[in-house]
Amino acid sequence: MPSIFTKIINREIPAYIVAEDEHFIAFLDVMPLVEGHTLVVPKTEVDYIFDLDTTTLANLMVFAQRVAKAVKKSIPCKRIGVAVIGLEVPHTHVHLVPLNTMNDINFTMPKIKLPAETMQAVADRIKANLV
Repeated sequence: MPSIFTKIINREIPAYIVAEDEHFIAFLDVMPLVEGHTLVVPKTEVDYIFDLDTTTLANLMVFAQRVAKAVKKSIPCKRIGVAVIGLEVPHTHVHLVPLNTMNDINFTMPKIKLPAETMQAVADRIKANLV
């Protein structure tokens, strides 16, 4: 059964997509820790990040770097935190989280709910800042 991320990749369910190429996609987390929390996902559905071949893993991180720089330009923050947990969805994904404090990347904290208009505005800002 396809993961929820594969369904996003296949446009079966909507997402706030901020970047995409032939191999990777990045979109806003719909249950973010903070505004601008973005997920970077390979289009090939592989459950565990360290099961990716070395080229895909390296290219995933290069793609994530490009997205992280755009997120940092778009969201007031000190830096972008990176987390790979991989337990909640069986499809490799990298969390990019705008940080001002250590708590901003604490996954035990309650998630925030942002209005659709805010999510779209954030996605548009990130897309505009991609280089």
